Formats: sequence, C-alpha cells, structure tokens
Amino acid sequence: MSKAPISEDSKSQEPKNPDAKNHDIKLHETKRPENLRANAMPTDGFVLSVDGKLKMRYESASDAVAAGTKLKQSYPVIQVAVYDANARTYRPVELEAPDK
Repeated sequence: MSKAPISEDSKSQEPKNPDAKNHDIKLHETKRPENLRANAMPTDGFVLSVDGKLKMRYESASDAVAAGTKLKQSYPVIQVAVYDANARTYRPVELEAPDK
C-alpha cells in the first residue's frame, strides 16, 4: 500500500465558498434578545412566576396579573404568582370562585 502525498489544498481550512466567510461575520453581528437569566433575580418590573419559575417580564402589575389570570383559567392546577421586583414580593394569582 502506498500513501498518496497530501496536497497543500486539502490541508487548508479555507472554505470553498467565498460567501461562507461573509455569512459567518453577519451571524456574529446580529444581536439576540436578552432572556431572563435563571440564576439572577430581576431588579425592575413585574415578573410572572409559574410553579416557582420566573417566566415573563411585564412593565405594569395589571398586565402581569391579566396574563397570570388567563394562564390560571387555562391550567387551574398550576401555581401562578406575580413577582414585584422593586418590593421583592410575590402576589399569588387566584381565580374567582363561581357563585353558587
């Protein structure tokens, strides 16, 4: 068995498509939206807490309560609360009991 010499072209890591480099540069230039970090508590706004996990951030308490109420109506078993980041308190979202 004889080994064929390796050419210089096969050693190089240069892409064969010249547009591939430009595509890589464009991917790095785009900004991704910042998500809530799992290990950091928010410092402002109101955050919807579902089963003890912080999910969505809202500017006003009424928006957060409305979203929590809608979620609680769809899934009554889950625990939903609104976290006030300024006061550092949780307020549970409860469904209104139907009149009998």
